[in-house]
Amino acid sequence: MTSTTPTASALSTTTSTSTASTTSVASVASWDDLVAAALLGTERRTPPVAPRPGQDAPSALLDAAALSTVRRRAGLRPAPARPGPGRAPEDPRPALPTAARSRLALLLADRSAPGRGGPRSAPDLAELLPQWLALANHHGYRVPDALLPALLDAARARTDLRPEALTLGGPRALWLARLNPDWKFALRGAAGRAPTPLPEPSDVAAAPDDEQRLWEEGLFAERVSLLASARHRDPAAGLALLSGTWSTERAEDRLMFLDSLRDDLSPSDEPFLEQALSDRSRNVRATAAELLSALPGSALAARMAERSRGCVALTTDEPTAGERIAVRPPDECDSGMQRDGIVAKPPSGRGKRSWWLGQLVEATPLDRWSEWFGGRTPAEIVALPVTDGWQADLHAAWCRAAVRQRSAEWCRALLGTPAVAPVTAGEAAPAAWRDPAKLLSALPARERAEWVAEFIASHGLSDAFRLLGVCTVPWAEPLGHAVVDALDIARDAGSYPWSFSGVMGLAERCLDPSQADRLEVLTAIPDETEGAAPGAGGYWAEAFQRLVGTLRLRAAMQAELAPA
Repeated sequence: MTSTTPTASALSTTTSTSTASTTSVASVASWDDLVAAALLGTERRTPPVAPRPGQDAPSALLDAAALSTVRRRAGLRPAPARPGPGRAPEDPRPALPTAARSRLALLLADRSAPGRGGPRSAPDLAELLPQWLALANHHGYRVPDALLPALLDAARARTDLRPEALTLGGPRALWLARLNPDWKFALRGAAGRAPTPLPEPSDVAAAPDDEQRLWEEGLFAERVSLLASARHRDPAAGLALLSGTWSTERAEDRLMFLDSLRDDLSPSDEPFLEQALSDRSRNVRATAAELLSALPGSALAARMAERSRGCVALTTDEPTAGERIAVRPPDECDSGMQRDGIVAKPPSGRGKRSWWLGQLVEATPLDRWSEWFGGRTPAEIVALPVTDGWQADLHAAWCRAAVRQRSAEWCRALLGTPAVAPVTAGEAAPAAWRDPAKLLSALPARERAEWVAEFIASHGLSDAFRLLGVCTVPWAEPLGHAVVDALDIARDAGSYPWSFSGVMGLAERCLDPSQADRLEVLTAIPDETEGAAPGAGGYWAEAFQRLVGTLRLRAAMQAELAPA
């Protein structure tokens, strides 16, 4: 079949008999059957229409398709006009400065540019977008309306952008997302963070009925935002709001709401969390147990402490008269332990008893150990020998407890000094009983930076990547100097520069922009030393050029966003 245009006979008939015959056949044959025959060709598939005398099969098929099209179009009835969208909500936040608005447009345009072919020494604008969004939100700006679609597209493509992008977008981002299914992610919230600015206490207090209505009828993201605001303003009132609908919530929503209680957790939440220990969802039960264990005075913490005390005790070694920690893990995981959040089945390759022991110890209030071990400090307790090879399991559980309970003193004791700290962050538990990155997260920002700087001075950059990731941005001194000095040493030694690309990328985002002038001298191509990696000098020069350019661009972004 070569013709694709209906013949004139499809729109006019020669005899009433032939018209009636074709119309009858066309009405019987479905449109899908006609299309299938046209796509495959009448030689491969017999058309679902009978040709008139003297007519070939392709012409009959086209006539039937034309008549079917006319019939379908004639049968359409005009639909009532749909109401237009309501007016977009007001956003009282200040508008971006002109220079910052232009910068955002460039960052969003660069994100969508396919295969940007700039030089390797040019800054990567896509990596600067998250930092720009965080800084703009810090100053409390709102995104220009014209850039909202591009911002939502960027957040759709990159989940790491969503919390900051939706905060910058504010209520108008949610309004726009309701009109386009491509942006429906905004209506679900972003990793538990409220995508819209929290309502002012005066606004909520003035309209309690509106608050209740929003809680009962609002979108999930709006409800998360409302719960966070209510909890921050009045933890008891926020908990009452959640308790009122708890039994009717979906399991995944209960989990998210429960997780949102972390920031303003207090002893008054204990009765509600104790009730959640009997929830039908295993994940909800586990989260409730974790929150209760973060309350040192809770009944669950007391129950866990009593179980741990039966498993871990201070004993005296008779031959040497030295004290050590004796460990006897539980023999079974009874129903009471499981209700309190102990997972009975261990992961593959892990023994049951060590698995149960670790969960008990990490849920025990850390101050109990000093009480049970004669008033010893955390450092003194960590230094005690442990019998029968249980040290790795016991110390790993203490690490998790220190991070969960945010105990800086225990984290310091478990970290040890940077110069002798074991490099175990990448090994499999429980051999890596110390995870420096997690333990550092509980320390003050300045102390964190100083510890990592000393670690780099002692061990170099190879094992410091995860540690750098938990330090606040921009890196406080002496950390910035330590990183630059280590990179300079690697450059002078002719090391493979590709091994340091991850650290260099972190430096672009985390170094203080004021370091740019100091690094200018490193942008020159160094003389190649004997044994250096081929081409390493040129690569190092490009990498430092890109680092300097990125730092100066970050400085410009900060200046553009600074309030007038």
